[in-house]
Amino acid sequence: MSLLTVGTVAFDAIETPFGKTDKIVGGAATYIAWSASYFSKKVNIVSVIGDDFDMNELAELRKRGVDTTGIEVKEGKKSFFWSGKYHLDMNTRDTLITDLNVLLEFNPQIPAAYQGSDILLLGNIDPNLQLNVLNQLTTKPKLTILDTMNFWMTPSYKEKLLEVISKIDVLTINDAEARELSNEYSLVKAAKKILSMGPEYLVIKKGEHGALLFHENNVFFAPALPLEEVFDPTGAGDTFAGGFAGYLDKTRDISFENMKRAIIYGSAMASFCVEKFGAERLRELTHNDIEDRVKDFIDLVQFDIVLQD
Repeated sequence: MSLLTVGTVAFDAIETPFGKTDKIVGGAATYIAWSASYFSKKVNIVSVIGDDFDMNELAELRKRGVDTTGIEVKEGKKSFFWSGKYHLDMNTRDTLITDLNVLLEFNPQIPAAYQGSDILLLGNIDPNLQLNVLNQLTTKPKLTILDTMNFWMTPSYKEKLLEVISKIDVLTINDAEARELSNEYSLVKAAKKILSMGPEYLVIKKGEHGALLFHENNVFFAPALPLEEVFDPTGAGDTFAGGFAGYLDKTRDISFENMKRAIIYGSAMASFCVEKFGAERLRELTHNDIEDRVKDFIDLVQFDIVLQD
């Protein structure tokens, strides 16, 4: 099977209470591709960069089995750049700089070789572009996953976002976004309303408090692994999505039961991501590292109990 992701490949500059970086490689599609590459045999990526981007970074992705021919290079232009500063709780942050640069001209084109990809993961970009991608596909993927954020829920974009949501299978958003999209505070009520918009499955990410998977009347909860050190939460949500989608692609099983396992693998990948700045930790993993981390998740929730009469 194969996985196609469309999103940003960019530069970030990050400051947390534990350190600071200059420009490092980031972007939703970057984190997704690194994470998914540990599971999928073929990851196809569509994005846009400027000629200031380090091509060695793309070479490293190719070593992981990522096809980068769908990344357009704009000559004489600069890559998308974001800079942010995290507060002590690591859940809130201030955006310091957002230079859209080539992203202003991003018009994703799906190469012929990418047609027929089994799983489509639409990264967090303008819903107009996400809809454009869906309309280009000649064969409907076995599973379409959409990631989005509250910015696209504003009146200027919400109509298009709802149109995209009506056409996909799995939506991944965080708890605040689920409440904003549904106008419901209860996440159970929010999930019911969002599922009525079209998707068959909903994943609500709760950061350090885990993730929820909803399907019809079924709910599954996966905790987050308590970590001694969290250096940088940037890209954790995208890493989660990449691991989730990559595991489903590897196992060729998109049932609710297997999605439970995919949630655990996605959570495991996200737990690695936060241990170092950017995608640095994702570059050095082994499959044994991942399996050991998944076992940690299993140990966290597994217990025996005798019910009392």
